[in-house]
Amino acid sequence: MKKNIFIFSVIVLIFIILAIKLHKKEYFNLHLIELRKEYLIDPPSKVDHSKFEILQQEFETPQQVTEACLSCHNKTHEEVMASSHWNWERAAYIEGKGISFLGKKNIINNYCTGVGANELACMACHIGFGMTNDKFDFTNAKNVDCMVCHDNSNEYLKGSGMAGYPDRSVNLSKVAQSVGQPKSTNCGLCHFYSGGGNNVKHGDLEEGLIGCTREVDVHMAANGIELTCTDCHTAENHQIKGRLYSVSSENTNRLTCEECHTNTPHFDNITNRHTSKVACQTCHIPTYAKVNATKMEWYWSEAGKLDENGNPITLDDSMGNHIYTSQKGSFVWEKNVKPDYIWFNGTADHYALGDTIKTDTLYLNHLFGSYTDPESKIIPVKIHKGNQIYDKKFKTIIQPKLYSVAVGDSGYWKNFDWHLANEAGMKKMGLPYSGEYDFIPTVMYWPINHMVAPKEQSLACAECHSRENSVIASLNDFYLPGRDRNKTIDLLGSLLLIGSLLGVFVHALLRIINNKKSQK
Repeated sequence: MKKNIFIFSVIVLIFIILAIKLHKKEYFNLHLIELRKEYLIDPPSKVDHSKFEILQQEFETPQQVTEACLSCHNKTHEEVMASSHWNWERAAYIEGKGISFLGKKNIINNYCTGVGANELACMACHIGFGMTNDKFDFTNAKNVDCMVCHDNSNEYLKGSGMAGYPDRSVNLSKVAQSVGQPKSTNCGLCHFYSGGGNNVKHGDLEEGLIGCTREVDVHMAANGIELTCTDCHTAENHQIKGRLYSVSSENTNRLTCEECHTNTPHFDNITNRHTSKVACQTCHIPTYAKVNATKMEWYWSEAGKLDENGNPITLDDSMGNHIYTSQKGSFVWEKNVKPDYIWFNGTADHYALGDTIKTDTLYLNHLFGSYTDPESKIIPVKIHKGNQIYDKKFKTIIQPKLYSVAVGDSGYWKNFDWHLANEAGMKKMGLPYSGEYDFIPTVMYWPINHMVAPKEQSLACAECHSRENSVIASLNDFYLPGRDRNKTIDLLGSLLLIGSLLGVFVHALLRIINNKKSQK
């Protein structure tokens, strides 16, 4: 009878332990609730610009709108003209190079190469008017485009190939009377469509974020907290928080998740300890390009093919994305992409026009970092591959003239002649061109920061701590439990396990022997 009671008690105890272990108490993150309350309601606008008398006129030029803005905001242009959105270069310290001037003015990217010699087209993403060449006056306040960031009518649009001027269809008076705090659609005009189309460059910044669901992005979701870009990328004196990794070399003015969520956002210490070496985005953005595909590869070497009548060719994939154009070459697109992962300490090197190529594959922006670097964390990135045209003799990337208004003006997109485009582009940039060119493989890194998934969809522990198919298998400069083997650690672990089992066995054996002695 006593034996049965003992067995029953043990079974009940086991069930109680299992119930305690399996029961997950619902914890409320009070800090997160406070954040949600803070951004729940957008403050109403304090100013109705449609009531201002100076805006009740027919504007003939966009510069007239700027002059009207400055009649009240009479010092604002000085703030704007000191910002990175206005200036296309800044002094920066680069490891191994010292202090250099870098920016869109001289950095080559893995998409439409660079701004130089192509200002008419590239000015569509600059907050100014009239950059027809490299002689643009960055000190002229009348050329500051207030509307591109502050239009709330959703009708403002830069014209294609118009040097930053608005499209001719834009009603300047209506836009001027509709200005207010920047919306995500304002930011998206440039940041969603950079590189020649929606989601081409970044992979995690696209028009699909506007009015999206929580599954696409928990921050910008219409059925969630519905943050706008400027809720995170705040601005003081028009100096916007955050810097673009493709053109920034120093670890300053970076925007981090911890600024809102702190360094200890989880309820268990083990997960919180990961934040010292793992960026929040690594676990919380398991995929990007969730709504529309992003361009993963771009090969300029295949450009220039024409049909039998000498006309340009365009081929599309099943999603409607261009996979070939005569002007730009061939492309590879992907959707729902799993990121690659690298160590990053916030600093970077960039290829600038005139730099000598020293490798068979050119990394256009090398992101620095390693496990032993205390400032480094694992971050998710989009790795974009392709090739760029370069000078075989001088070992430098060529900045070709791509855009021109008409045939005969050297622009490759009209003439399909690399030699003419190279010669015109490099002459304008003041750099030598030997006449000998080829194409070199190129790689560019784009850190992934948006399209944050709901916490239930974040990476599970086993997706990293796994001997097979670990998502960070390429990061092999450190020991990761569950993924890596170490003879010493494995031996110690085996001895501990054997010792534990042996201890249990010996203890049980002694109890049985003592029990039999007591019965005698």
